[in-house]
Amino acid sequence: MAQRPTRAIENAFWQRVWPGERNRSDGASATEGSDVATHVTVIESSLPSTGGELRELWRARETALMFAWRDVKVRYKQSLIGIAWAILQPLLSMVVFTIIFGKFAKFPSQGQHYQVFVYTGLLPWIFFSTALTQISNSVLTNRQLVQKVYFPRLILPLSGVLVPAVDFVFANLVLIGLMVWYHIGVGWHVLLAPAFLAILVVTALGVGAMFATVTVRYRDVPYVIPFVVQIWLYLSPVLYASGALPHRWQLVISFNPIVVAITGFRWAVLGTPGPSNLELGAGLPTAIALLLLGFWIYRRWESRFADTI
Repeated sequence: MAQRPTRAIENAFWQRVWPGERNRSDGASATEGSDVATHVTVIESSLPSTGGELRELWRARETALMFAWRDVKVRYKQSLIGIAWAILQPLLSMVVFTIIFGKFAKFPSQGQHYQVFVYTGLLPWIFFSTALTQISNSVLTNRQLVQKVYFPRLILPLSGVLVPAVDFVFANLVLIGLMVWYHIGVGWHVLLAPAFLAILVVTALGVGAMFATVTVRYRDVPYVIPFVVQIWLYLSPVLYASGALPHRWQLVISFNPIVVAITGFRWAVLGTPGPSNLELGAGLPTAIALLLLGFWIYRRWESRFADTI
């Protein structure tokens, strides 16, 4: 059993809290109470510095890879055709879109075969939509770990990028086959394709981090994400070229970072017209702003995840 503190310490404490109250010691001398020094320590929480958090993330890089690789294995575990789903999804979508929008609707394809044109739009789009969905559900999916184990919480959204990256690599095999079949060559600008994919990663991390934060508090948000992705598809130049739109609509969608990413990816691979100065000037700052805003919201609320989830 813990021992009762001395009357002198009690007296010093009460004098500290209520200075006007009488000495609570019964018969203790004033000299004894004045000899006791009191120290009050105030502990306040604060957000970690950016540099410190980056160093912590670097030290936990193996944990991030473990989370990411686990998601890849779970995605295709006990599936019928395994990784082939990564190829079938864009391939079947290409067939449907080519029949509807290429054959019947006669959408312009910037001088390319429509199936090649739409497939080079589907590849980055599926990469982005899968990454956005994975990141948005990352905290809720790992709620058991969040409640019981400490690790840098930013690992969760960052690890959500690996699964779509693996799918993207395998889906590129179909694109290579299409380009060989239609005798389409590539130039030096194909080396810039990863830069446009990086815009997709930045946008997915920013928007996904915001969704992941809100999902912890409101469990019906995951039902909204597929709807947002579906609307975003038609606001992005996957099925059409952004240059084919009227000028006023080009101005509106230029703030969509996906427009820059998909148009730039097509330019890098097929040599079609690249993103305009308007799209670059509006889309790139929007992507960076979404990333900063998403991470700011995520870091502000991550300390409450374990209590709220």
